[in-house]
Amino acid sequence: MNEKITGAEALLKSLLAEGVELIFGYPGGAIIPVYDKLYDYTDRLKHILVRHEQGATHAAQGYARVTGRTGVVMVTSGPAATNVITGVSDAMLDSTPMVVIIGQVASSTLGTDAFQETDVVGITQPITKWAYQIRRPEDVAWAVARAFYIANNGRPGPVVLDFTKDAQTAMVEWNHSKCTYIRSYIPCPKINMADIERVAAMINAAQRPMIISGHGVMIAGAEKEMAAVAEKGDIPVVSTLLGLSTMPSDHRLYKGMLGMHGNIGPNVNTNRCDLLVAVGMRFDDRVTGDVDHYARQAKIVHIDIDSAEFDKNIKTDATIHADARDALEALLPLINHADRTRWVESFDRYAKIEREKVIDPEVFPTEGSLRMGEVVHKVSKAAGYKGVLVTDVGLNQMLSARYFHYAEPRSIITSGGLGTMGFGLPASIGAKMGAPERTVCFFTGDGGLQMTIQELGTIMEYGTAVKIILLNNNFLGNVRQWQALFFGGRFSQTPMVNPDFVAIANAYGIAAENVADRESLDGAIERMLSHDGAYLLNVNIDPEDMVFPMTPAGAPVDHVMLNATERLELD
Repeated sequence: MNEKITGAEALLKSLLAEGVELIFGYPGGAIIPVYDKLYDYTDRLKHILVRHEQGATHAAQGYARVTGRTGVVMVTSGPAATNVITGVSDAMLDSTPMVVIIGQVASSTLGTDAFQETDVVGITQPITKWAYQIRRPEDVAWAVARAFYIANNGRPGPVVLDFTKDAQTAMVEWNHSKCTYIRSYIPCPKINMADIERVAAMINAAQRPMIISGHGVMIAGAEKEMAAVAEKGDIPVVSTLLGLSTMPSDHRLYKGMLGMHGNIGPNVNTNRCDLLVAVGMRFDDRVTGDVDHYARQAKIVHIDIDSAEFDKNIKTDATIHADARDALEALLPLINHADRTRWVESFDRYAKIEREKVIDPEVFPTEGSLRMGEVVHKVSKAAGYKGVLVTDVGLNQMLSARYFHYAEPRSIITSGGLGTMGFGLPASIGAKMGAPERTVCFFTGDGGLQMTIQELGTIMEYGTAVKIILLNNNFLGNVRQWQALFFGGRFSQTPMVNPDFVAIANAYGIAAENVADRESLDGAIERMLSHDGAYLLNVNIDPEDMVFPMTPAGAPVDHVMLNATERLELD
């Protein structure tokens, strides 16, 4: 007979059995038994005490995205449970593996409106892959094993375990075995070779094929396989926002990001290609624009591990229901060696227009106030093009995504589907803890930073060497851009009166400085990157800076605004 232990200790032993090393969390009454037992496990399980439960979820997301492992969160009941909802929803939309353990009142008081009781399963079921309430200590090991299997197999996502207090204190004989199969869940479908052969024939017959690389390529670790298919078929590759860094920025066949603020060539050629091969992406509205005018001339191939995405937004001509790496490996031997030089070079014309009309004014200005693009470009270059980009949401997100340079996989962490302001600071902490050997460059705006600014305390406590670049324009910049372009310049509730961010950073023991002009920028970046610990640059940005190109919401994807007054003239 095995020695009996409490349900709380069974949880910790189960986490260790699943290979967990790091937990992001915040204690409270309904989870105290677990935290009390954690006191004896600090040599094996490192707990990161965040300053707000939302911060725990975003930190776990940053950790998961940079490592490919499952992020773990542990919080108490009631308001703590509701505070994690944003991060859980964000993880669901961006397919990020995460297990969230939430304390709950005792089983005997469920449904009585007990102090800090919340219907956790009812709230989280629509925004998780699985939500389960543990009421017996005998279910702990089973539930944890199942949670990790579901979270990080198939299309990843969040799982919530609601752990009643009596189940934490009751005794049980612990016996953990990994979950490798669930009868009702087939995470990785068997490839249908007929689908592979059909798609390969379509690629070989196409004159102007284009590959869209989505987040699923990164999740599957399929970067090399995708590049091999593209190189063999001489096929240009474009990416979604979350697909950035799946191909090096300087690869001959990589043509940039598509979507609302994507590069011109990918957007225009979406409506000129004759075959569109979408890999691990979901045809989000920010990518497609007006779906009635999206790639109508092209045949559409969709490769995805989640068949629910097929024909959901864009009608397909062929699909491959499979893990991205498995599908691309199967396709590779069937793809013909091809020379599509003329088609590949068709992107060059639009790249030249974008360089002259958009990139040079944004990245290489010679006068006026500092611009976001030039700051991003200089930081990325100074980091040797090998940094991990973490962004908040808004202009800082779009401009840093556009002008950061990607040389290695898993080099962008951003909130895509939910667009969560406040995501970036805690996510950068998780990213740095997951990849301590890499330089983590966190770009944020003044609005987003203040939504989770308390996580500077987490940086202070753990000495997390995140490089924070605050692109400060004293505005909610992205909303301001829409107000300027589409609402007659009526800047309703977007100007911001901001605090002294350098003083705040210094109060947390974080080195910081203000950058007010172009002449000071290079030296400040050098000091930031050479500093051993965390560093904040508060960079004063032109408040009228905007992100272009732009395809207005609801417009065809090739209806491109070059700036506030010019539109791209199509042939």
